[in-house]
Amino acid sequence: MCDGRPVPEYPDITVYLECLGRRVLGQPLEQVRLGSPFVLRTAEPPIREAAGKRVVGLRRIGKRIVLELEGELFLVIHLMISGRLHWKERGAKVPGKVGLAAFDFPSGTLTFTEASTKKRASLYLVQGERELAGLDPAGIEVMETPLERFAAALREESHTLKRALTDPGLFSGIGNAYSDEILHRAKLSPVRLTRQLTDEEVERLYRATRQTLEEWTARLREQVGEGFPESVTAFRPEMAVHGKYRQPCPVCGAPVQRIVHAENESNYCPGCQTGGKLLADRALSKLLKGDWPRTLEELEERRRR
Repeated sequence: MCDGRPVPEYPDITVYLECLGRRVLGQPLEQVRLGSPFVLRTAEPPIREAAGKRVVGLRRIGKRIVLELEGELFLVIHLMISGRLHWKERGAKVPGKVGLAAFDFPSGTLTFTEASTKKRASLYLVQGERELAGLDPAGIEVMETPLERFAAALREESHTLKRALTDPGLFSGIGNAYSDEILHRAKLSPVRLTRQLTDEEVERLYRATRQTLEEWTARLREQVGEGFPESVTAFRPEMAVHGKYRQPCPVCGAPVQRIVHAENESNYCPGCQTGGKLLADRALSKLLKGDWPRTLEELEERRRR
């Protein structure tokens, strides 16, 4: 996202869950303290029903974190853009302006914060698997899906690759940041249409998706170690193109370019992904009309003027 705090995606959520598992699995949730009444999006069952229940499982649904409690109760945390989790000493206060909730365990307190005035992050308490399924966008899990099913989902409708990869109804847990890295690895343009891909390109995208998610999960896991993720961001120096506008591509050296649309930004390498062609940014294209540069050479020439 353009505001500098992207939505945590598959690698981030996976590491959150692993770190939480070491701390709360099998532990009773002593109480939930709400710092903001607006974060809780459900009324039944009441949030007090969670108190005293043991955590018997943890899972991910899309970009949501799920704590399964005894009695088929599920606490569902959706961090959205600016929501983050922090592990503190037991009884830690809910932080002032940014605090949404605190979950107290014998081993410590999990705080839920949101560094944004828009307050998009949310907390749900639902009863039973059926109610939980109602919160699932139902995108496929690429790490558990064969190539054939991936290809079918990709070609279900004609969309750009960027839109398809970030659609939670198609693919689970992939957002703005890792889709840029996936497409760069696959050497595919973010605006290429899904139904125009050859079988070889689909397979290349499938493998790039799995490799990117697997490698970044391992990298984040190693960085966190036995600690807790406190610097969850998708703007990392090791990334190839995401957040690297005008910096050299680590593969071919061409300056990374971007397309900005609303709150989303696509970063790509013209040399690796578009055959040297620049993709038209809608806002700038409208402003410049027919004067939009078509190649990197044209772009650099205009910058020298």
